[in-house]
Amino acid sequence: MCFREWLRAVCALIGCFSILMPATSAGADAYPARPIRLIVPFAAAGTSDVISRIMGQRLAERWNVPVVVENRAGAGGNIGSEAVAQSAPDGYTMLLGTVATHGINASLYKKMSFDPVRDFAPISLLASTPSVLMVNASLPVHSVQELIAYARANPGKLYFGSSGNGSSHHLAGELLNSMAGVKITHVPYRGTAAAQTDLMAGQIQVIFDTLPSAMPFIKSDKLRALAVTSAQRDPALPALPTIAEAGLPGYEVGSWYGLLFPAGVDPEIVRRANEAVVAVVRSPEVTQKLLELGATPVASTPEAFADFIRKELQKWAPVIKASGAIVD
Repeated sequence: MCFREWLRAVCALIGCFSILMPATSAGADAYPARPIRLIVPFAAAGTSDVISRIMGQRLAERWNVPVVVENRAGAGGNIGSEAVAQSAPDGYTMLLGTVATHGINASLYKKMSFDPVRDFAPISLLASTPSVLMVNASLPVHSVQELIAYARANPGKLYFGSSGNGSSHHLAGELLNSMAGVKITHVPYRGTAAAQTDLMAGQIQVIFDTLPSAMPFIKSDKLRALAVTSAQRDPALPALPTIAEAGLPGYEVGSWYGLLFPAGVDPEIVRRANEAVVAVVRSPEVTQKLLELGATPVASTPEAFADFIRKELQKWAPVIKASGAIVD
């Protein structure tokens, strides 16, 4: 082979490598280069929506590209989660995952169109929140023990609302029923806002709601808070007891929120997104906003978030089985 032919062969080989290798790294280096969709698998006005909009605004400012929050509610979060799982793995579609979508639903629903582990690439946890047990202000109860006594004395007359069948709030109510030996009838809604409206109107009498979503109603005395569902009292409402200390030892239910890509996204894009998300969550402004909502800021590595999801799936499976809850 002459030198000229050898040189052409070497150049051709280099050209092949340039076609095969730099595309991904170049895309990662330029990320993000266009608007990003952040899908919230629940209705507007709930805690998931509020946290998503805080994060979307701050990420847009950091990245200098729009982050468009899109609510795709239904099936306990499964509809929006499925949409993200099936989207292109290019880093331009995110999911606001929760304890429902990545902890509860896999054991609750008979059929799932996505796998919460296999079909997603975790980015980072964002925040955790306790829920609050609240009642209509006209209901003659002012403590967990009084609510239990009233439910026992008035069988079939109390109804509790939730953001949907199989939601963490639904299971929180079923756990209360089981541990207290009462029957408060569940009424599912397509989002927290509708349940809050009916609670104030007296159509239902009880609700479990995340603290950020419940806080405005508590502060305005439109609804009466009885206790938080976490193991410890929340700093935002230090005078409010936990359900465990108010009469049901061992009772504990909490919610969490995190961002995920569909599986298959370039690891470098995941790393860049994690870096940005963690910086936003830890920024003084966002930390303060989350605390004001009653949410505890949480930031994690993608690996730690993935491990957390696996543990949540293991935690909720026996609870759901014992409750007998199932959704077709």
